[in-house]
Amino acid sequence: MKAHIEHTITINASIESVWGVLTDFDQYNAWSPTIKQFFSAPRVAQRSKVRLEQPDGPSMTMNPMFLDITPLKELRWKGSLFVSGLFDGEHYFMLEKKTDQETVLIQGEYFSGVLVYFFRKMIYGVTSNGFKSFNEALKKQVENRNIL
Repeated sequence: MKAHIEHTITINASIESVWGVLTDFDQYNAWSPTIKQFFSAPRVAQRSKVRLEQPDGPSMTMNPMFLDITPLKELRWKGSLFVSGLFDGEHYFMLEKKTDQETVLIQGEYFSGVLVYFFRKMIYGVTSNGFKSFNEALKKQVENRNIL
């Protein structure tokens, strides 16, 4: 069983500004409603514990493998619930330059595994809403930082 959610938002800032906030992992707790903490700086092909808190939903600490960190373009990781194949999620943030002062953020996740069917309500409910909340908070954080 598979599932996919994706949300896009346009941020009124340069791609460099958006990437700067997206990869300032020590500051997430100050502004992010869903991704609260990175226990170490993410590096490609390494694991880094991440604390997630969904508003009105579950909280968990996961230990995903970082698959891609391409500056100004993409941040991607893959995590599993207990063991691979049970409930896996490949999470991504992609940036696209619209203009010099407009950046499109695309956040999504591909879910797979035998438990996806049982977690559909959560995926399309609180998890999807959490992605929207994160995107809006990132937009606000970047745009407010640009005003200063």
